[in-house]
Amino acid sequence: MKLLLRLVGNAIALYVASTLIDGIQFGAGGEVDFGSLLAVTLIFGVVNAIIKPVVKVVTCPAFLVTLGLFTFVVNALMLLLTGWLAGILNVDFQVDGFGAAFLGAIVISFVSFLLSLFVSAEKDDKD
Repeated sequence: MKLLLRLVGNAIALYVASTLIDGIQFGAGGEVDFGSLLAVTLIFGVVNAIIKPVVKVVTCPAFLVTLGLFTFVVNALMLLLTGWLAGILNVDFQVDGFGAAFLGAIVISFVSFLLSLFVSAEKDDKD
């Protein structure tokens, strides 16, 4: 159940980022279809589960020096990698450069944070 909630949260965050950031888009016309959103969410989840921990270990000194702000750079790189892999897999998703990826990473982090607060509030109400 937790994995499903995380995937739905990532899907919502990716959708919000694609609507707010000009350089992040689904398809040529920017229309989001459910299949592309699901595929990109799965790619994003795999990238964050497998590659992101390795990158975080390698760049640990940068996290310490920047007091954690380097997280946005790593998240932007993961979003760029997701866009690249989506292109290889013929999924309609594009990230146009590091600037768009950086802004998208900020939006995705913020939306994910807000959604986690909502899920935590729902969980507390049930207890």
